[in-house]
Amino acid sequence: MNKIYSSAKEALDGVADNMTILVGGFGLCGIPENLIHALRDSGAKNLTCISNNAGVDDFGLGLLLQTRQIKKMVSSYVGENALFAELFLKGELELEFNPQGTLAERIRAGGAGIPAFFTPTGVGTQVAEGKEVRQFDGRDYVLETALKGDFALVKAWKADPFGNLVFRKTARNFNPMMATAGKITIAEVEEIVELGEIDPDQVHTPGAFVQRVVKAPSLEKRIEQRTVSLG
Repeated sequence: MNKIYSSAKEALDGVADNMTILVGGFGLCGIPENLIHALRDSGAKNLTCISNNAGVDDFGLGLLLQTRQIKKMVSSYVGENALFAELFLKGELELEFNPQGTLAERIRAGGAGIPAFFTPTGVGTQVAEGKEVRQFDGRDYVLETALKGDFALVKAWKADPFGNLVFRKTARNFNPMMATAGKITIAEVEEIVELGEIDPDQVHTPGAFVQRVVKAPSLEKRIEQRTVSLG
């Protein structure tokens, strides 16, 4: 089975208004740059985007905030995006804020078919408002529900035609779990190799979870916070 698509635009066939889109990456590392550009160009609007962060003002998901295509973000960190703050404070953007570990586990649970779970994180804070709190072994836990998406857009290092994926370093944050939680998962990859070339022991996401693969024609790989040392 060959899951390779010729372009990001072709791979995004079926994306429509009002969908929920999972977008992988950690900061600006491991984000599906070309798929995000194609999503912007698709014109799909009123999207709910589940992503650890919201990019920066002119890159990553920040591009979809510029075009007002996102109506709601489900995130854990949004501090690098001034436009995000502006839209939220104006009431033009909804935000479901999550502790980072809770966000990761909600996505993992969605991919594993687990509808909800209890966690101690957030008990006694605004995070727990309106949610069930139950005690286990003398400690309070808050009920969190799983997260899934109509599409999951992930960025991997290598793929084969079946969609087996290998991620590299920090790009393994959020991408593998998101790949399991989308009805349709699209992997943007740096390299496509022949079937059987990836050692089975090195596969991070089996191709059973991936429906479409597209090779990135170019990648900026922008650095979010550049730190230099003098002397």
